[in-house]
Amino acid sequence: MEKTSLAILKQYWGYDRFRPLQEEIIHEILLGKDTLGLMPTGGGKSLCFQVPSMQMEGVCIVISPLIALMKDQVENLRKRGIQAVAIYSGMTYREIDITLDNCIFGNIKFLYLSPERLYSELVQERIRHMKVNLFAIDEAHCISQWGYDFRPPYLELTKLRELQPKVPFLALTATATPRVVQDIQEKLGFSEQNVFSKSFRRENLAYMVFEEENKMNRMLRVIKKMGGTGIIYVRNRKETQEVARYLLNHGVPADFYHAGLNMQERMKKQDAWTHNKTRVIVATNAFGMGIDKPDVRFVIHLDIPDSLEAYYQEAGRAGRDEKKAFPVLLYDQSDRERLWENLENDFPGIPFIQQVYHHVCNYYQIAYGAGKDQVFDFDLVDFCKRYKLEVLKTISALKFLEKDKWLTVSEAAYIPSRFKFEVDYQELYKFQVQSALFDPLIKAIQRSYGGTFDFFVPLNEFELAKKIGKSYEDIGKMLKLMQQQEIATYIPKTDSAQLQFLQARVDYKNLYIDSQFIASRRAFREEQLKAIYQYLDEKVCRSISLQRYFGEQEVEPCGQCDLCVTAAYKGDVSAKVEKEIQQILIAQPLDIHELMDRLTIGKEEIRIKTLRNLMDNGQIRLENGIYSWIVF
Repeated sequence: MEKTSLAILKQYWGYDRFRPLQEEIIHEILLGKDTLGLMPTGGGKSLCFQVPSMQMEGVCIVISPLIALMKDQVENLRKRGIQAVAIYSGMTYREIDITLDNCIFGNIKFLYLSPERLYSELVQERIRHMKVNLFAIDEAHCISQWGYDFRPPYLELTKLRELQPKVPFLALTATATPRVVQDIQEKLGFSEQNVFSKSFRRENLAYMVFEEENKMNRMLRVIKKMGGTGIIYVRNRKETQEVARYLLNHGVPADFYHAGLNMQERMKKQDAWTHNKTRVIVATNAFGMGIDKPDVRFVIHLDIPDSLEAYYQEAGRAGRDEKKAFPVLLYDQSDRERLWENLENDFPGIPFIQQVYHHVCNYYQIAYGAGKDQVFDFDLVDFCKRYKLEVLKTISALKFLEKDKWLTVSEAAYIPSRFKFEVDYQELYKFQVQSALFDPLIKAIQRSYGGTFDFFVPLNEFELAKKIGKSYEDIGKMLKLMQQQEIATYIPKTDSAQLQFLQARVDYKNLYIDSQFIASRRAFREEQLKAIYQYLDEKVCRSISLQRYFGEQEVEPCGQCDLCVTAAYKGDVSAKVEKEIQQILIAQPLDIHELMDRLTIGKEEIRIKTLRNLMDNGQIRLENGIYSWIVF
């Protein structure tokens, strides 16, 4: 008897019931229908494809742009006894070949692919011969040029429809405007429109937006008032360190995080924050994707995000436990001006894009007519330093080169060392007898890792060193010697981005760049910036403003954002502020900062004005920086 979706959910994930929309989406997939699911961050998107795929024969192919997230999901599935593998940039041809063979002839249930892998003829041909039950497209907004994070490799997903015409698509995203919703379905070739959408309203989030000259001071007051753990988003790597240092100097346990740190540092910092050893993490937008920490009480933006989609997703990392949480956006006039300045970096001219291509080819010493399908580690900072290029402008140029299929650049991600024996058991035993030095290492590998004769396995040199009493360096040398003697294949770890040439090198003056596409993207980005300004300036409820942007006509104010709170006290704010100051100071004299933090009514200028009036009227005394209420 076939198991029901609920039985699968209970057996492998231990849950007794589905979250909203999960069951409805799963039902559509089991009927073989193309489906688009719009679910908020932390809404349980992955179960929408994992559960039905476990009920069907064959393998589910999952497309995700985030290598770290792919690896986490594969690891979590394996812990539950479900066979899953991933193919991403940085793997060798042979690793990919073996992994794909296991998907065709083995018992693999989930194959995770980065979208760049679909450029490969090997991957396409093997998918054609697989028993595929579902294509799951995560972060599906990336396929639309009207999405906030358009990724050109996502356009290759149409090939999946050609390879397996009868297999349904499940597209999933947390952020999509009506225009993007339509575009996703068209790009993926849905036979009919089929959208399941959870409201973009987050009832437990109180959105706050403040124009503030002294953002650091305001940030500190917010953190002290809120309690709990939180995230602070800033513009660049340098700023992460400066803000974290400021918080530490003011007694707040904080740390910084950005993509320039090595993988061990990033994992250590992330783990400390996840387990509440660090209260606040100060990060660029490289942080947060795929991190499911439920008890985040605040997310503070110290700079204006590039789009409302990005803001909604980042702010949505607060309050996943459904308890009240506060996304707070602090900005000043210079931040507003900077948004338009950044627009120029996002859309460099055609000559600059051609020049970047020329420099990339020279960087790797690619000859004219050569280079097709070659893959290299790519250090963006080193590349920009060598050719004296602006980093942000160069990133944009690389994206347009990617869109026109000249090259592709994957994200930087940690890929552990991999290992596979290349001889059979008998040959390996002979080698152990003849080379006694390697015997303890070979035995440790066999005891620690299963399947080393059949496929590449992740390998930890530090653990092996500890087990056999050798140094990390000695283990690395021994593994390389085993490879030289063709006993095994050893691929050392890396955390570099990968750059792949999709075409043979041409003269950069003859390089075709789609200028019409660039112009349409620029016009779209200008629309996004105008939407951000509207969100900052309009006087309607913040939740309503966000919902309208995503196509929902909500009319009920949230009652808890900064605008709703201000509206509730409009007309008699000063009297209420005066009463609250009286209650607070009768209970305990305080300095100005503590008093302002404890007040819940009115904006800061009204609070200060009311406080001065009370002093002028002789109702409050100020001595040595401490305010107290005079009781008559």
